[in-house]
Amino acid sequence: MLLTSAAGGQSFAVTLANEQATARFAADIACALEPGDMVTLSGDLGAGKTAFARALIRHLADDATIEVPSPSFTLLQTYELPRFPVVHVDLYRLSGAAELSELGFDDLPDKAVVLMEWADRAANVLPPDRLDIAFTLEPSRGREVRHARYTGYGSFAARAERIGLLRAFLDEAGFGAAERRRLKGDASTRIFERLTRGAQTFVFMNAPARPDGPPVRQGKPYSAIAHLAEDTVPYVAIAAGLREREISAPVILQADTDRGLIVMEDLGDEQIVAGDPPAPIPARYEAALDLLLSLHRSPPPERLAGPHADYHLPRYDLEAFLIEAELLLDWYLPHRQAPASDSARTAFSSLWREALAPVLDAPVTFVLRDYHSPNLLWLKDRAGTARVGVLDFQDAVIGPAAYDVASLLQDVRVDVPESLELALLSRYVRGRLDGGEGFDAASFAQLYATLGAQRTTKVLGIFARLDRRDGKPQYLRHIPRIWDYLHRSLAHPALAPLKDWYAANVPPPETL
Repeated sequence: MLLTSAAGGQSFAVTLANEQATARFAADIACALEPGDMVTLSGDLGAGKTAFARALIRHLADDATIEVPSPSFTLLQTYELPRFPVVHVDLYRLSGAAELSELGFDDLPDKAVVLMEWADRAANVLPPDRLDIAFTLEPSRGREVRHARYTGYGSFAARAERIGLLRAFLDEAGFGAAERRRLKGDASTRIFERLTRGAQTFVFMNAPARPDGPPVRQGKPYSAIAHLAEDTVPYVAIAAGLREREISAPVILQADTDRGLIVMEDLGDEQIVAGDPPAPIPARYEAALDLLLSLHRSPPPERLAGPHADYHLPRYDLEAFLIEAELLLDWYLPHRQAPASDSARTAFSSLWREALAPVLDAPVTFVLRDYHSPNLLWLKDRAGTARVGVLDFQDAVIGPAAYDVASLLQDVRVDVPESLELALLSRYVRGRLDGGEGFDAASFAQLYATLGAQRTTKVLGIFARLDRRDGKPQYLRHIPRIWDYLHRSLAHPALAPLKDWYAANVPPPETL
């Protein structure tokens, strides 16, 4: 692909030698699309616009046989597809943009992706953020050969550039002919795909380095204070470190940490939960807890071998715990129309500093930090703790063992009954006591309650932020569960002052 210039956007070119190349290009574009995107298709009659649209829709439908007729006569055709609706529009017979409303263009499905042919008929109403693909025939090179120039305008410019980077990486890594399928996303900005090459499958992570953001304290951005990974270097290093400890983290097959691209082992889709809504499978939660027991019996690594240099795990320090907890003040309280006063904020910080003092004095271990059901897979063909596959560990730190235990047993995505939580907590305590390592069960119980409260406080803020800032309201449905976990933890006598502060300042979720 060749970078060229385009007025107001970033433009790239690719030659499509045959129908298979067009289908592959359509898959590349499909994997980059998000709900609400517009893709305009331009080119002369017979240049390949409808053939491309058909390939893209069939890819998104995961059905190579679905009928995708040209909308030349119907003008507008809607497809309800798994990731989002797709509206295929052909404006060839329109005389101008004023006729769009007569087509029902003003009443498109929410978050639909629009594929628009002959978009020049509506040039004055096109959104500033869009992808344009211009097709031209190359008859001198064969009847099937097409030239495609795609241009990202506005916010789509960076994504257009990324499309070419991903294709080049896959080609160089030996996965150029692999089938690509976008996987369901998580709360982050990363994109995951499943690659199929012959009978084997792999996972492709697309995780461009995220910007530091503005300084929020002591000249540092939030990510630096909270010790969040800003590129894929930690992921590669930590994956290798976990596998050295016989933990089933994915094998990294190919990585470009400068560009945030990784092809890795596919650990499958089988989870440690089941049902609708999902509920814990107790035996699998026990195995996940036993993995933590195994991990916590050995000292944390001082350094891990990284792709270019040794990687040093950061310490989960006071400032990281505090800035995470303050997400409640910054996002959840405004979400509930109950902003904290200056005096309430000062008291909140003081109370958390006091509550976290024993946490900071506790023995430290390898803390994976997001150790809960969305990031744990069940590998039934493996044995022992290797049966639990571990994902999403790039933000791992050195810190107190109780944090990951609380993350698992107060799973923010799944209802863990209090009886099961207590049974599993007892299992962990027995395991540590049997290890003969001077384990203090009473102190651990206080650490567990404190870190459970800190984590649920943080997640209330994160899920409110995902709604307000990122347009992801689906996370709000978890807030009543998180509220319940928070109050389980605040019931510990050592947290009584914090419990009183929450009672005075934090309104419950709307559904309670």
